Amino acid sequence: MPAKGAPRVSNDPSDVLVVGGGVIGLSIAWRAAQQGLSVTVVDASMAGRASHAAAGMLAPITETKPTEEALLRLGLEGQRLWPDFAAELTAASGMEIGYRTQGTLAVALDNDDKADLDRLAKILAGFGIDADALTSRETRQLEPMLSPDVRSGLLVPSDHSVEPRLLTEALRVAAQRAGATIEQRELTSLAATKPSTTVLAAGCWSRALARTVGIDLDVRPVKGQVLRLHDAGGRFLTRTVRGVVNGSSIYLVPRGDGEVVLGATQEELGHDTTVTAGGVWELLRDARALLPGVTELTFVEAISGLRPMTRDNTPIIKRAAEDLIVATGHGRNGVLLAPLTAERVVAELIGVTA
Repeated sequence: MPAKGAPRVSNDPSDVLVVGGGVIGLSIAWRAAQQGLSVTVVDASMAGRASHAAAGMLAPITETKPTEEALLRLGLEGQRLWPDFAAELTAASGMEIGYRTQGTLAVALDNDDKADLDRLAKILAGFGIDADALTSRETRQLEPMLSPDVRSGLLVPSDHSVEPRLLTEALRVAAQRAGATIEQRELTSLAATKPSTTVLAAGCWSRALARTVGIDLDVRPVKGQVLRLHDAGGRFLTRTVRGVVNGSSIYLVPRGDGEVVLGATQEELGHDTTVTAGGVWELLRDARALLPGVTELTFVEAISGLRPMTRDNTPIIKRAAEDLIVATGHGRNGVLLAPLTAERVVAELIGVTA
């Protein structure tokens, strides 16, 4: 929901310049425009880059490592906003965003994986979060396409998903209906911008832009290759499935239209976005260990995105200068944290503590 408190309404046509047209930037623009601020969004690639490649898991629980309790708390705070955020955005845009609430099933293939699921279950219990520990048989009853090698599972009903491409388009429409202006053009420096406040939400490109005004940010690109497959029968999966294969985390996210998103690699290769044969092979190899039938699905697309990562995996949401607010470094959780980030940034813009 929008930040509480009286909005600061201005007739200045340049109240807020949002740099970045992905899920984070557009969420901020929509919420800021709702508060009566005049907002312009600038992005060279209106596909949203990282948002365009994202799987859209709203999964603070299964996406978070056991040692990242602070990030888990932040993710849970963001997750609580999502049902109302999704409903309001659907109404404001008149568009569906592929919001699914079937939950996430984490599976274990060996004893080490099972021990990790057991530790996760204990952590969740400490937070009062429901999760169902399942035997091999119970796990395969939920998802019959899983391999017989699956040892156990952990069903987390509260981990949901959304389709980021539909979400991005809906946010663009909602922001424009609320009064925001969206411009597709490249911005190479923040020094020449003249709004009351610039919001830097340019993902892994934020660091280079911040340096143009003498600010250094702890954010770097981490490449993730993702595959999009199609299940003509629509029965391959009913919920998101996650597992660890060959030491790498892998997920499969089903969509309502039969699409299945398979990802993702994690590669420290700077701004390289090349889709490689090796990356595609590794994803299919590991997915086949969990769901042998995955190789029978129709191949639709291979794409690569750049996650904006920080050293501690915690996003940077702060006022970096009198006229600059930074909202970047969301890593694997940009979609999940978009409503919360927008709430906090808009609260800063209007001078209200959320």
